[in-house]
Amino acid sequence: MITIKSVIFDLDGTIASFNLDYKSLRGEVRSYLLRVGVPASVLSVNENIFDMLKKTMIYMKNTGKSEADIDETRDEALTIAEKYELEAAANTDLTSGAYETLKALKQMDLKIGLFTLNSDKAANYILQRFKIGDFFGVTVPRNKVNFVKPNPEHLEMALKILGVAPEETLVVGDSGVDMESAKELKAVAVGLPSDKSKTDQLMKNGANYIITSITDLPVLVEKINREQAAQ
Repeated sequence: MITIKSVIFDLDGTIASFNLDYKSLRGEVRSYLLRVGVPASVLSVNENIFDMLKKTMIYMKNTGKSEADIDETRDEALTIAEKYELEAAANTDLTSGAYETLKALKQMDLKIGLFTLNSDKAANYILQRFKIGDFFGVTVPRNKVNFVKPNPEHLEMALKILGVAPEETLVVGDSGVDMESAKELKAVAVGLPSDKSKTDQLMKNGANYIITSITDLPVLVEKINREQAAQ
């Protein structure tokens, strides 16, 4: 019988509500990449910075750039992103009910983890500012992995450090990449839509459950474990 033993959260939009200026962030990263010679045709202003960087790395490899040049370009782009993240982190709030939910899950003896596209500086700032760091057995920011979600490596690292199987884990997030990561590894995907229009997208990307508030999680864990016990 499989029971839920851990919950792994996304950060931005799930635990905390960042007011990140994504448009300005994308624009500044794109401008930087154009300045270092990436053609405008390679980059779309509407894609996220990780997709931009993926295309940039391919372009630079194909045009014979050295690994050092590629690493320097990626690091500089992510430094720009981190500046925006830290500004947003200073003005953010915890999602309503997040602290109480983390406390309840901890009291249920569940292991709790975090995997986030944010940098370790931004993630740690949030954890310290709201005094929630002790709830988490692992935090995997983007700079601890070679490939970020939806690549399975990101979630895999969190599972490995917590010492849990995907089937015993709820993965909770507000975006399609969180659901895809869970689905890829056969974890239980739980969508927490920031608005109603996101529900369909989360379902399409593989959500097993949709919750309307983070506070629904302890009840959901009990429900799943009860159903497993009855089988």
